[in-house]
Amino acid sequence: MFRNSIAPFIVSALIMTGCGQADTADKSSPGKTSASESSMTEVDYRDIPLKTIDDKPTTLSAFNGKVVLIVNVASECGYTKQYAGLEELYREYRDSGLVVVGFPANNFGGQEPGSNEEILSFCQTKFDVTFPMMAKVSVKGKDKHPLFAYLTEQSGHPGEIKWNFSKFLLDRDGNLVSRYDSGVEPMSDELTGAIRKLL
Repeated sequence: MFRNSIAPFIVSALIMTGCGQADTADKSSPGKTSASESSMTEVDYRDIPLKTIDDKPTTLSAFNGKVVLIVNVASECGYTKQYAGLEELYREYRDSGLVVVGFPANNFGGQEPGSNEEILSFCQTKFDVTFPMMAKVSVKGKDKHPLFAYLTEQSGHPGEIKWNFSKFLLDRDGNLVSRYDSGVEPMSDELTGAIRKLL
């Protein structure tokens, strides 16, 4: 499903550039697209390799056909209590097609210093987390994970992540519909209303 939605965009880009280097900038983000950005857009970002928090290979294609909420999480943040809200959100809407995916990151204030094993233990013991958790990644800077490079640079809602517990909402076709800053609670009317419209 996701490949089908992206393929026409890639073909159009190649035609416009005479099958040379494609300018794959999103229409909502005018400006010149770098070679690295063009290269990434030519690959379905849902096929970017990931690791689950227990070190198993996966991709976001595992959630094809789902509404996906991606969150960069941390264990020692003032917003860490949002784990409870994210779990409540997941349990409320998972049977309708929502999946919450947590990505631990240590980019902000060094607030996720633990290993993947320690993070998983913390989440399960403290918040009874059952939604999918990925291995710790970087979401900002020179070592930014390719998935977050796509989400923050090429997805149509560009901009660096400002802090832990930022949220990215994707529809069933893999389009980034909206982003939410840390202060938006998981069970807020703003976020749950947007989710219900996509389910």
